[in-house]
Amino acid sequence: MPISDAQKYDAVIIGAGIGGLVCGCYLAKAGMKVLICEQHHIPGGYCSSFKRQGFTFDTAAHCFGGYRKGGMTRKIFEDLEIDEDIKIIRADPLAVIITPDYKVSFRTALDETIKNLETTFPDESNNIRNFFYFITNPDPVSFARIRNWTFKDLLDRHFSNYKLKAILAAPLFGVRGLPPSLLSAFVGTKLFSEFFIDGGYYPDTGIMQDIPDVLAKKLKELGGELWLSSPVKKIRTINNKAAGIVLENGGFIQSKYVISNCDARQTFLKLLGREKLNTEFYDRLQNMIPSISYFILHLGVDRYFDSGLTPVASIGCFMHHDLETAYLAAQKCDIKGFGGHLICISHDKASILALVPMAYKNKRYWENNKDKFLEFLIEQIERYTIPNLSQHIVYKEAATPHTLYTNTLNYKGAGFGWACMPSQLVLSDFKKPSFVDGLYLTGHWTTLGAGISGAAYVGYGTSKMILQRGKL
Repeated sequence: MPISDAQKYDAVIIGAGIGGLVCGCYLAKAGMKVLICEQHHIPGGYCSSFKRQGFTFDTAAHCFGGYRKGGMTRKIFEDLEIDEDIKIIRADPLAVIITPDYKVSFRTALDETIKNLETTFPDESNNIRNFFYFITNPDPVSFARIRNWTFKDLLDRHFSNYKLKAILAAPLFGVRGLPPSLLSAFVGTKLFSEFFIDGGYYPDTGIMQDIPDVLAKKLKELGGELWLSSPVKKIRTINNKAAGIVLENGGFIQSKYVISNCDARQTFLKLLGREKLNTEFYDRLQNMIPSISYFILHLGVDRYFDSGLTPVASIGCFMHHDLETAYLAAQKCDIKGFGGHLICISHDKASILALVPMAYKNKRYWENNKDKFLEFLIEQIERYTIPNLSQHIVYKEAATPHTLYTNTLNYKGAGFGWACMPSQLVLSDFKKPSFVDGLYLTGHWTTLGAGISGAAYVGYGTSKMILQRGKL
């Protein structure tokens, strides 16, 4: 069928997560005709929010990093001129880790964090300072050396006290779902820097949905388009070159570039098609391991509630120091064996988000077990973190790994794209597939970045690749 100019775009982006929105804004700012198609009714992916019975809850993401002066997220906000449209504030402390023996705070002032750790572990004082110096003063040679290390390798190189190593690994375990023996040292150091040295940022409204909403507004101001509730059925190619997309409703949208901000398996196996993949890439794709999913609890509390806690990026409570055992329990969906939880108090103290890494299972499993997990998690939070919590709960609901899959179509409800293991980092065909010209991926399925700041960075990078190509 003839295609009208209204159906022709320079770039079509599948998915309005942070990576897709940032990429789209940069392309539109450069003068390209851009369309973003999102299957959900709101933009943002995991960086979104919803309202229930007068409470506003963040879906999953509750803060971000890299917003210091000169930080990558700050640069993106300034480049796109949205830094004046949204006021960003910062939590302090950034994180609090509670174990049977210790309670350690990570503060916005790095010297205070180091002092807290030195006071708790005086025998490791010099090692603590050396570790943080390495984190905050990276050099290319050192980072190249740890390319194939795990975070456990890095911790073992610096420390001997296993409880200290567990406390330093616990925040990353909570937000990435990998124990130190599996987490990439390269990713671990970046996460430490972005989230626990330059992290804890969020909109002053306390609502993370403000970020994708501001980006969506900017996209439209720049001449781009955002179609919500518009799932994509196929990526169309002609002679191994991207030609556009086919929507679920059958409509065809022609485009010079197609950029996928959605699940990589869905991108390659469903939207593109197995027949378009070479054998080597297909085998690699089949062997890739997704990040673990999460069981997320949303609680609304009454106005008499006082947790005694200040709004904080995260409070991690672990009943033991064995993160390897906790990981195995999460893979079995054994919430009792996991022995811990991560909670966040909202800016207005009216709601609480709690999450635990948990494997996907299936829809029926979670239909049968959701309420049991919900009540057990409330009991554990009340016992170890917030006494008398149950007396003040007005609203309670939970999102299971299947819920996360339904909302985002992420493979097995993955929380952060591919698991951040050394063997799964910086794989070029997951950003710019060599076998289809004009097709790009962006966001956390590229094996490059995770979380809001990581997805934004990859979105920026993808746009630069396309714009540079246009100059050649």
